This record gives sequence, structure tokens and C-alpha cells, in this order.
Amino acid sequence: MTSEMLDRAKSLLRDAPVVDGHNDLPWAMRHHAGYDLDAVDLAADQSSRLHTDLVRLAAGGVGAQFWSVYVRADFAGDKAVSATLEQIDFVRALTDRHPDRLRLAFTADDIEAARAEGRIASLMGAEGGHSINSSLATLRALYRLGVRYMTLTHNDNLPWADSATDKPVAGGLTRFGEEVVREMNRLGMLVDLSHVSADTMRDALRVTEVPVIFSHSSARAVCDHPRNIPDDVLAALPANGGIAMATFVPQFVLPAAAEWTVAAEENMRAHGFHPFDTTPAAMEAHHAFDALHPRPVATVSTVADHLDHMREVAGIDHLGIGGDFDGVAFLPAGLDDVSGYPNLIAELLGRHWSEADLAKLTWHNAVRVLRAAEDAARDLRRTRRPSIATIEQLDGAPGQA
Repeated sequence: MTSEMLDRAKSLLRDAPVVDGHNDLPWAMRHHAGYDLDAVDLAADQSSRLHTDLVRLAAGGVGAQFWSVYVRADFAGDKAVSATLEQIDFVRALTDRHPDRLRLAFTADDIEAARAEGRIASLMGAEGGHSINSSLATLRALYRLGVRYMTLTHNDNLPWADSATDKPVAGGLTRFGEEVVREMNRLGMLVDLSHVSADTMRDALRVTEVPVIFSHSSARAVCDHPRNIPDDVLAALPANGGIAMATFVPQFVLPAAAEWTVAAEENMRAHGFHPFDTTPAAMEAHHAFDALHPRPVATVSTVADHLDHMREVAGIDHLGIGGDFDGVAFLPAGLDDVSGYPNLIAELLGRHWSEADLAKLTWHNAVRVLRAAEDAARDLRRTRRPSIATIEQLDGAPGQA
């Protein structure tokens, strides 16, 4: 990319900054510092240990960030709920610590207001329905605390939904899973279909009355990984009105990186680390493996290939960006941290994407979808009461035929 393209990209991002669908800084801060914002000053450069800090968010042209209030899939029951509450508490503490740079946001109007004030809108998304412990009341509580999307599953199946990276059991959504989607619609909480199986995607699109999102997923036709979106699902987004936010995770965008990651995760387990651990000791094990078995390196161009394909299938009105920074050990060259978004925009300018289309990708599509969820929820709440259904009522007792 030329310096002229990069200058144009930075100028575009001043007018239409990035709404990023997924950043795992809260979980990284839990691991690195027990959420201690005195121990890790996010107003200073933290590039030695994190992908994200406020300096680099500004350099990257980020205008709104969905912070993932993720907890690991092996956190079950009330443990998952409590850990999710701790994640939410951290996001609120972060925005309270930096009111000059961050604004807690719950609505599309809040996002627009933050942009007008020169602050980064801070939203929250729960990554995995295990966070609600099969309780619709808990789902409502998370919404009241500010969570504005929920990824239906993480890497493991739930009793009511199949994950992309687990053996199918439900064949998509169960009756209770469908009720979760309906209750999310009534609340105005976006249904996030990253991480779910293709059948769960299709079931959710059948049930939902509101646009959905994929907070951090790319195109399966370009990289055949189960975490990516099949073309038939991408093609269904225009009728639904939703958006697919392309991710930067190397194993989801580059086939050779997917194969390398399987071996790297086995190495992590052999050294006693969870595969998603990014603490210094875990990263030392990662880098030692990398030195012996050099990893295939994705690039900005690799990610742009996904966006080109997703645009061809779903259309420009149904695309966004969800980097997954601080949720992975490695990233594409040129997208090494949150300051890298201008490099992607410059690459797309070089591929003859118009500035109007790029503004949809970075800003307008995501804001529109959140506003659509809010508008639909206002209508639904006029006629639909909060659901008090239980998983036992709809799906039967565990093990029941």
C-alpha cells in the first residue's frame, strides 16, 4: 500500500471510525493483572503485553468498541455467571477511569454522541450463552447491566445450542434455544452467531425477528474453518438485515495457519496452559514452539480477501469488522494490534472500494443494526411479556427423550 492510500485511510477513519465487534481486553486484564488498572495503565503504551491500549485505539481510528465480557466455556453454572459479572464490572471500571477518552454506551444514540464528543463508545457483548446458565431472567439481568449482544455459544455446545467446534447434539437450536433468541429480540440484545454451528446459524435466522450479527467471523469459502460463515448464511443476511464482522484471527482466515494452530494448542496443553492463555509464561511457550515450527503468517491482504468475498455474497450493507484483539496469541502482519485498522482500509482502497462503502464497513452498518434491534424491541415489548419459560419446560429434563 502507498503512503497516499494510508493517508486517505486515516482521513476516512476520522469521519467514519471503526465500530469493532469484538475485543477481549477484559479477559486479558483478568489474567495479566486481576483487573488492576493501577498495575496496567491502559492510558500508556502496553504493546509489550497487550494488543490494546487507549493510545493505540486512537491511532487505529476506533470510534466504538464492543468489549467482550467473555468467560471460558469450562466455567459452568453459577461460576460462569459470576465471572461474567466480574467482566462487566471491569468494563465499567475502565470507562470510569478514563471518562475523557471512553464513554459507556448502550444505544445507537450513545455511540453517535460519543463520536461527537471525541470519545470511544464502549459497549459490551457476552461471548457464550453459558454466561446465562440457561436462565432467561439472567439474560435480562445482563441486558440491564449493559450487555448488548450475546454470542449464543462459545467453543462448546450448550444444552440448547450447538457450537461450531463441538460434535453436533441438538442439530442447531432446541426449543429453549429458540426462546432465548425470541427473548433477546424482545430486549433489544443482538443475537451474535459467531462460534455457533452452521445449523444453529440457520435456526437463529429462521426464528429471529431482528437483524443478527457475527461479531468476529470470516468467510468459510475462503478458509474452510467451522468458525467461519458458509455462503448460504452470508446470502441470507440481506433479507435479515444483519452484518458479518470479519475477524483477523489467523487460523480463521488462512488455511495453513489453521493447521499450525492445532499443533500449537496441543503444545500449550502439554505445557499445562489453556490454549487461549496469553500470559507471559504462556506466550513464552508459544514463541518457543513458533521458533521450532514457524507459523504461516496471515497478512492484511488475507483479511481483505475475506471481505471481498463477503461483499460479493452478502453485499456491502451487511459487513463490519471484529478483530478479536487480546483474544488470540498471534495476528496478521500489519494488523498486529488495534492501531492497524488504517492498514486494512488502505488495502481495500487499493482494491477500489469506494470511501462511501468503506464508511459502511467501519461505522454505518454496525450503528444501523444496533438501532434496528432497539426499534424492534420497542415494538415487541408492547405485545410480548418477559418469558418465564425454563429449559426443563421446553426441552424436558436432562436425558429425557
